[in-house]
Amino acid sequence: MASIMESHDGSSGDQAFRVETHGIDYIPETERWATPRNIGALWTGSAINVEYFIYGALLMGFGFSFYTALSIIVIGNLSFFLLGLASLQGPETGTTAFAISRASFGTRGSRLVSFFNWITQLGFETEGLILIVGAAIVLTQMAGVHVSSGLKVVFIILAAAIQAVMPYLGHATMVKVLRALIIPFGAIFVVLAIYDIKHGSASDKGFLGGWELYTAGLAFVFALSGLGWTECGNDYTRYVPRDAKKGAIVGWVFLGTAIPEILMMILGALTFTFLSTSTIWNGANPFEAFRNQHFVPSWIVVLFLLFAIVQLFGINSLDLYSSGVSLQAMGLRLKRYQAVVLDSFIACGLTIWAEFQSTFSLYMKEFVGVIILWIAPWLGIYLVDWILRRYRYSPAELQRTDKGGIYFTGSSGVNWNAIVAFVVGVVCATLAFSKAPPPVGFPFHWMTPISNHYGAFFCSGTTAANCGTAGWFGGADFSVPTGVIIAGLVYFVLEKLTGNVARQVAKQKELEPNR
Repeated sequence: MASIMESHDGSSGDQAFRVETHGIDYIPETERWATPRNIGALWTGSAINVEYFIYGALLMGFGFSFYTALSIIVIGNLSFFLLGLASLQGPETGTTAFAISRASFGTRGSRLVSFFNWITQLGFETEGLILIVGAAIVLTQMAGVHVSSGLKVVFIILAAAIQAVMPYLGHATMVKVLRALIIPFGAIFVVLAIYDIKHGSASDKGFLGGWELYTAGLAFVFALSGLGWTECGNDYTRYVPRDAKKGAIVGWVFLGTAIPEILMMILGALTFTFLSTSTIWNGANPFEAFRNQHFVPSWIVVLFLLFAIVQLFGINSLDLYSSGVSLQAMGLRLKRYQAVVLDSFIACGLTIWAEFQSTFSLYMKEFVGVIILWIAPWLGIYLVDWILRRYRYSPAELQRTDKGGIYFTGSSGVNWNAIVAFVVGVVCATLAFSKAPPPVGFPFHWMTPISNHYGAFFCSGTTAANCGTAGWFGGADFSVPTGVIIAGLVYFVLEKLTGNVARQVAKQKELEPNR
């Protein structure tokens, strides 16, 4: 045991390249093998990734100048500080984010938000598979082979099977593999950066689109960076010892995510300025931009796409791992690795559907809205509840699902304070949500009466200007802060009025006087 613990590569229940035996059950202190630096390395290995490169290019597709997009990228990735904060409960509880949510939502009430997270992780898995298949298609075409619909389906099935391997094995395997891939991943992007510097154009075309478009871009980056990962943070820090420094956890998580993602998105935005057209980047397969161009040599494109496929398998492993433990938190009696296999089958089917029914950019813009509208309110409630409990939980009670547990809450097992706050937060975030203009040819623009325009949720035309009078927010998107603040505030007020958390804290002190 000692040699395993010293290597920081696993514990008896979570060894690299062996199936992890733990799910959402409590991780004993004797098996807490990870350090804040390990967790930072895991996140860095996933953040130096072609997905964020693509996000930077898609952001430019909104119509921004390079320097405007640059400011959005930097500000948006500061949201990884939220991921750091949402990673501090794992060492205290030894369990996953949505097992911890039993404290705020109730043992049964937490199944609702666990379901939302499961759907979200499936969406990210589908995104990754779409890009993996897209890279494989371009490589096949460059080899002179025609890609039929049947071959696309074969690619999807193979990719879905391969992507399940790392999350099937578990936490220690992912940490070790992603950490090892940091240098080769970084090297290929350094090569691409050389061509970006040589051919890219950072000339500023002015502040395009106004505040409506600017804040929509910020919401896009928030959702796909720090905010979109907050519900997964504790899934990995639960293997960190309880006495680890909180500042070190936040610091390593932030450094391991924000800096590489800023660099990746900047590279994507700069590549957009010289490589192909916005029509291709916003099309079904963004990797098509690398075909039939004369700026980057073919051998580098091939190497880049091969690395992209490996990288995407890496980041999809995080999504699959979190979706698996979310299924367990929903109450399904599945082992963690069994849940991974089930999700792989579902993600495979969703990818086949998405590959033939949508463009990648449209899929992502629709998916971003789903992320924002539930994660922002959940996060507000989650953090307020943590503060009200003075940063302490009862790990043993979080594992209980019977009526005798202190987190069961009332006779139903649902904390209605959290459910009401969540619903209010979702509604308010929706009202403050402003989508970017739709792709060319798409007939509708989603409007909300507060953020955009009075009296209509759908307007004809491709720009907000076609829909009449600006709403209270002047067309700007404040969905993220609105969801976080309103839900958190409503939960705080309801808890102060009912005293539910205070009673649970008192009961916890009786059960665990020395904790």
